Amino acid sequence: MPAASGTAHSAVRSDGVETVRDRLWLWGHDAGALNAEWNFPRPSRITPVEAAYYMHIPNLLMVKYGGLPELPYEQYALPMRPLKRVAWSIVGARGERSADEREYVLALAERMPNLTGLVMDDFINWDTGKPEVSVAELRALQQRLQLPDRRLDLMMILYAHQLDIDLAEHLPNCNQVSFWTWKSSDLIDIESNFERFETLVPHHQRFLGCYLWDFGVKGAPIADLELLKRECELGLAWLRQGRIVGMIFLPSSVVDLGLESVEWVRDWIAEVGGEFLAESEG
Repeated sequence: MPAASGTAHSAVRSDGVETVRDRLWLWGHDAGALNAEWNFPRPSRITPVEAAYYMHIPNLLMVKYGGLPELPYEQYALPMRPLKRVAWSIVGARGERSADEREYVLALAERMPNLTGLVMDDFINWDTGKPEVSVAELRALQQRLQLPDRRLDLMMILYAHQLDIDLAEHLPNCNQVSFWTWKSSDLIDIESNFERFETLVPHHQRFLGCYLWDFGVKGAPIADLELLKRECELGLAWLRQGRIVGMIFLPSSVVDLGLESVEWVRDWIAEVGGEFLAESEG
């Protein structure tokens, strides 16, 4: 597994310049957590770390889904030690969150050196169109992000169809925002939508989110693989240009299903992952 110190799969030059692979992340869910409702061709049993190993992706976002994983996390997090970076959700899928969860993850970060950030999934409630976390809560959280040896990143999830929602008071309280297109058919407009996103968050660290399964049609393989290929190539260009600092592939839960999308992305990562990025990129 690509390690923080660099391996054959994750090289860092002596001057600190990273590769494309170093900027790639896998969106992780507990093994089997998505099996019941997303029309998979067969049940998935792969863990997030196994999926990251298979894809040769060195960074992992661990996101709670349907109450899983359950506390405590120490044994669950143990196999994540060789990963380069880990980010953990304090707001899970569908806005799932609790004060106990947040406190536990913050405490875990103090004991887990490669836990570098916190994630707020489904930050906007899909039914109400309102943020799940108040401005006051975000401001209070700022004081907790500084650890003795590092400052934790705080990532907000934002979809193309949410770009008109007023987040002016929320956005200054996080330093990372990831951009997602819910329906794969809407990727036809990814360039114009990304430009709107970029204008909205000009000073944040921006990430491009790439789905490996079409959740936007209640669960199906991506019908037009060319749209995913184009998204990845645009993401690579934006990464080279410094318009994004990373790409995220979602989810770990489909990596063991024999999907064409997964295998294409895996081969694409093998092809471009070793390319060094210019020092100014990201």
